[in-house]
Amino acid sequence: MGEMLLEHLKGNMPLCIIRPTMIISTYKEPFPGWIESAKILDALTVAYGKGKLRFFLANPKGVINLIPADMVVNAMAVAMVAHSNQNNNDIIYHVGSSVSNPIKYHCLPNYAFRYFKENPWIDLHGNPVKVHKVIILDSMASLHRRIFLRYQLPLKEVLELVNAALCRYSQQFCADQNKKIHLVMKLVDLYKPYVFLDALFDNKNTENLLSAAREGEVEMDLFYFDPKIINWEDYLIYIHFPGIIKHVMK
Repeated sequence: MGEMLLEHLKGNMPLCIIRPTMIISTYKEPFPGWIESAKILDALTVAYGKGKLRFFLANPKGVINLIPADMVVNAMAVAMVAHSNQNNNDIIYHVGSSVSNPIKYHCLPNYAFRYFKENPWIDLHGNPVKVHKVIILDSMASLHRRIFLRYQLPLKEVLELVNAALCRYSQQFCADQNKKIHLVMKLVDLYKPYVFLDALFDNKNTENLLSAAREGEVEMDLFYFDPKIINWEDYLIYIHFPGIIKHVMK
């Protein structure tokens, strides 16, 4: 809808649309690992580092679409220059890694475990938080089953076993826990379109932009936006996770 509106209102102005995938911390500029806030994937990383995430819903073999923030900015700058003198060449650039340098979901919890095991989060009491390997649940059915067996069923048994003197307290406790479970399920509904998305983003136009920039002798060390240069293991463990610790987990 937004694209149609832009097409209608642009007049004779050149129009190019940059559509990044999931944006994460910077690769190099203004410095490696800069991130403003935790969104989508990074919110889960924060929860895991603080010992609050024990399982994760995703297709383990699915490809997650990530791109560092500075690569998005660089792609925008190069695209603006490339289209500055073109009045009727409307184009959409998908800026992401799912085709040219894919990373699968099962890699993320492994890298996070390695990082937080060696660099644990220190809680408010000065104690290091011990993390465990995340269990990946590959379907909504497995998630519902786990929540029922690990949380809802024990709560039901607690209510049946307590005596009358503790009844009010236990009911309030169970109500609080049920609210937390309800919140988790709302978050699951929010994240489900991302973690089960079985799609790759066609980056042919972005590849063509890269080629044109190189042929035009653009300083690619300065205006880099090729995801193929990313070593995901090194980037996540030595740049992205430390950036989350420094800029988000305060």
